[in-house]
Amino acid sequence: MTADLLFSSLQLSAPELMLAGGAMFLLMVGVFSGEKSLTLVNGLAVALLIAAGLWLVLVTDNGVAYNGAFINDSFARFMKVLALIGSITAMVMSVGHAKTDRIDRFEFPVLLVLATLGMMLMISANSLISLYLSLELQSLALYVVAAFNRDNIRSTEAGLKYFVLGALSSGILLYGASLVYGYTGHVGFAEISAALTAETPSLGLIFGMVFLIAGIAFKISAVPFHMWTPDVYEGAPTPVTAFFSAAPKIAAMAIFVRLVSHAFEPAAAQWQQVVVFMAIASMVLGAFAAIGQRNIKRLMAYSSIAHMGFALVGLAAGSQAGVRGVLIYMLVYMVMTLGTFACILAMRRKEEGNVEQIEDLAGLARTNPFMAAMLTILMFSLAGIPPLAGFFAKYVVFLAAMQAHLYALAIIGVLASVVGAYYYLRIIKIMWFDEPAGEFVPVAGELKLVFGVSGLFVLFYVMFSNPLGLAADVAAKTFF
Repeated sequence: MTADLLFSSLQLSAPELMLAGGAMFLLMVGVFSGEKSLTLVNGLAVALLIAAGLWLVLVTDNGVAYNGAFINDSFARFMKVLALIGSITAMVMSVGHAKTDRIDRFEFPVLLVLATLGMMLMISANSLISLYLSLELQSLALYVVAAFNRDNIRSTEAGLKYFVLGALSSGILLYGASLVYGYTGHVGFAEISAALTAETPSLGLIFGMVFLIAGIAFKISAVPFHMWTPDVYEGAPTPVTAFFSAAPKIAAMAIFVRLVSHAFEPAAAQWQQVVVFMAIASMVLGAFAAIGQRNIKRLMAYSSIAHMGFALVGLAAGSQAGVRGVLIYMLVYMVMTLGTFACILAMRRKEEGNVEQIEDLAGLARTNPFMAAMLTILMFSLAGIPPLAGFFAKYVVFLAAMQAHLYALAIIGVLASVVGAYYYLRIIKIMWFDEPAGEFVPVAGELKLVFGVSGLFVLFYVMFSNPLGLAADVAAKTFF
């Protein structure tokens, strides 16, 4: 690589380099300042993520770096901005709960920054090697934060389950990557696509593709690779669960889209069947399994499985409209989920501390009308009730499926939405019509801000839908 090419590559990856250097700096600040440095490190970590986001939007150009291993384009920029927003919001939400959830150590924000760095590199991965390395960077940080509260048996169990199953999924993905390399002779996505165009995919190559998809499906909690999700969501500290539910899902879905729409685009007839199966299985299992849940974090885990199924409906279409639908769906899903987790973090009583049972929301409309109103809006949106954002997100992915003649998939999606509406409406009923179960402590300002902004965004989504739709359209055109 010449000096000019190296300089160009460094420019294209400047936001990622900022996060890498910043994480090392924050680690040193924490080490030399001692345990009392949490507030300072947290504030600097949020500022670092904001600076990286601004640099990404205002300065960074499109291009390919590091001999094709890293790509920056409209799609990468769109998804990176979403991932950064998710990370920043989750970090801000954790501030008031660090002591309660025993995550009040300076390593916590540093690990979140490193996980975000892994996500950004994964979104820009343009070869099988950079995909695997970025996935592992993200995963190693997430394994640690899942078990961050070492004194809590549920948290350590969640971290162990996530680590064991995550290691298995990484092995599956790596095996798939080795098969793809063995049968095509390439690791770059563009070269793999060219090799698939030149000749009919062999059985071994299809096996490799399926293993790769399986490894990534684990990260988005798609059925049948969902088994870690309910236990990790329930066991991990709630601020960590809020982080898990947003940013990593964005990054994993981004690389999923890039992989099938770019590297494996000539083999659409093969991967489309796998994606359709995962979409149907995720929507149906997520809808029915959530009905019997009493813990709100477990319910949100099954809800996220169902929503990833809905997003995969758009991907299964294999068209520009489908990818656009996935981008809009992930944006709306992230906002709805972060708002809901802000409300879950606010479920705190003086005597009991944080409570997680759905019944604990009883009578919330009388004890905290604003929080009840925002959570109601978010639940209606998650259920896909018009004219809220969740309805439009489902509409765009189902429309893309219909345009691709996947009528059965779209119908199953609508029916799964109807089933899923039951458990969302049940929460609304408990909040507004049941007798109060006791009052929560006053809600922290940052949580009120997050669920307030989320609720208003969902409610007035129609006003922003046009510019957001145009941005998603520009990003989707990257592959078509």
